[in-house]
Amino acid sequence: MNPELYLADLEAKPAALAELASALEAGDPFAGIPDGIRRVLFLGMGSSRYAARVAALRLRAAGVDAVAEYASASLSYPADPGTLVVAISATGGSRETLDAVARHRGRSFVLALTNKPGSAVTEGADLVVPMVAGEERGGVSCRTFQHTLALLLALGGRLTGRSAAGGFDRDVPALLRRTAEATADLLDRREEWLEPVATLLDGPDGVYTIAPAERLSSAEQSALMLREGPRRAADACETGDWAHVDVYLTKTLDYRAVLFPGSRYDEQAMEWIRERASTVLTVGGELPGAKASVRYRHDDDPDVALLTETLVAELVAARWWLAAS
Repeated sequence: MNPELYLADLEAKPAALAELASALEAGDPFAGIPDGIRRVLFLGMGSSRYAARVAALRLRAAGVDAVAEYASASLSYPADPGTLVVAISATGGSRETLDAVARHRGRSFVLALTNKPGSAVTEGADLVVPMVAGEERGGVSCRTFQHTLALLLALGGRLTGRSAAGGFDRDVPALLRRTAEATADLLDRREEWLEPVATLLDGPDGVYTIAPAERLSSAEQSALMLREGPRRAADACETGDWAHVDVYLTKTLDYRAVLFPGSRYDEQAMEWIRERASTVLTVGGELPGAKASVRYRHDDDPDVALLTETLVAELVAARWWLAAS
């Protein structure tokens, strides 16, 4: 793992998104999925599972039986010809994912989603879909996380016939180009916002990230980036659940949080934040009581937000990591 190369990986996001958009326009990577799929089982760990959980929620909203499992779980759906197993591993070698998918090879339809075609996760797979994220030389899954989300949106469109339910009616290549513009905007203007944001979040008790269930992956990935690179304490929480599980920390800690707006329960959380004078940064929107906000191009589009907003924490992580190295 290397902080300079990690930063370079982040800076390459717009170009990688454009490449993925072109690849999707050239052909549907999911065309090989057979008819008759009755259930979708996503398997992965870490950021792969974060992305999959959002996709599974959207599929259920569209009426598709879908679940994102920890690949390490001993209990899950049994292998079945009507089950589509989506094994997600950026490196293609996640031990838990390989173990889990082995139970389904030859008995379920296995789709391997990976950034390394020819890796172990592709062995025996019925269909292999490349992430087209390029090599992550910094050793941290950042572009692959973004590309996983994008490809799972494309998969959802394939499975639902571009149904509006679950939000699968988007032109994904067009969405990727809007996301590239949003990403480039944050990168180009970082001299304006990055230093004050890094200072605001730099407290003695870690950073807490908060997002609505539909974009919980943003909070989870953001917290992971702060742990994985600079090795800072960080944890994620769903916005509505925050009032039941994390609110208590605002009473005793120097509580500093990144909140991704969009939940009907934003104000419920902010009531406690204001009452206890805690520090909150909002990303992609503004809420009364927040100490600061980072806005970016197209941040009023929830799908662009889903694919873009983690970059704020990723760049903070890069800054702290470089300072500590």
